[in-house]
Amino acid sequence: MSQNKRAELIRKALLLFYRNGFHATGMDLVAKETGVSKTSIYKHFRTKEELILAVLRLRDENFRNWLFRRMEEMASTPQGRLLAMFDALEEWFHEDGFKGCMFIKASAEYQNPNDAINVQSYAHKRLLVDHFEALATQAEANDPHALARQLLLLKEGAIVIAAMSHSAEAAREAKSVATQLLTS
Repeated sequence: MSQNKRAELIRKALLLFYRNGFHATGMDLVAKETGVSKTSIYKHFRTKEELILAVLRLRDENFRNWLFRRMEEMASTPQGRLLAMFDALEEWFHEDGFKGCMFIKASAEYQNPNDAINVQSYAHKRLLVDHFEALATQAEANDPHALARQLLLLKEGAIVIAAMSHSAEAAREAKSVATQLLTS
């Protein structure tokens, strides 16, 4: 399988796992939906978990690139960018097919703290905190790390509530709380 075919397999598997969940998506379905034989899949990924890890790496890269770019497009100051995160989330919540956070789902399905899928899911959240902390530092927050963690909690809570309620309102509510945090 060429690198392009491998990348296409990962992209298609990402959509399947996001739509159906990780345990509910068997390798037979992956093969059927991607048009790649199980034999070919297993030549590149020894286990389903290896494929899931590749999917999570792609999702991490895509999501962070999208979110950080939208935050920069929507605001010119560090504080404004932190608040713009919630406007970007609201856009995402309105998208067809929005089904919540793939990393929250992965960690819920692979709960062992030593499982590579759980570890990689949390690594995504740590990268977000690092970015938020850098912006909070630029915004001259009193405690940039604490603020970054609080904003992550608001972000994650908004995603969960949006997915459960099928409403984008959680983004606006989280932004309101974030505004209070940034002005205190």
